[in-house]
Amino acid sequence: QVQLVESGGGLVQAGGSLRLSCAASKNIFTINAMGWYRQAPGKQRELVATITSGGSRNYADSVKGRFTISRSIAVNTVYLQMSSLEPADTAVYYCNAAYFGDDYWGQGTQVTVSS
Repeated sequence: QVQLVESGGGLVQAGGSLRLSCAASKNIFTINAMGWYRQAPGKQRELVATITSGGSRNYADSVKGRFTISRSIAVNTVYLQMSSLEPADTAVYYCNAAYFGDDYWGQGTQVTVSS
């Protein structure tokens, strides 16, 4: 099993920045892929960004050029740097780990962008 703990959400004005962190209970180099998803009220959960164990990154079109996913293997943490935030980015952000065929989720962290 993999436990994930997110932090870093909050309230920010449009155009601002936030950095989310996801601390994993296992060496993230052994996890096939980790990523960030988000779910806005009344909408389905959607992919934001992922990073594989090999370091390949993938982004949703809506966040390309604004968000950056990165990791620190030393502290088993994945980050999501969010810039130029828009009200449409308001959602609960969830960290995900794909590990030996199973998906693991964090508890979520709220990001609210005011106009």
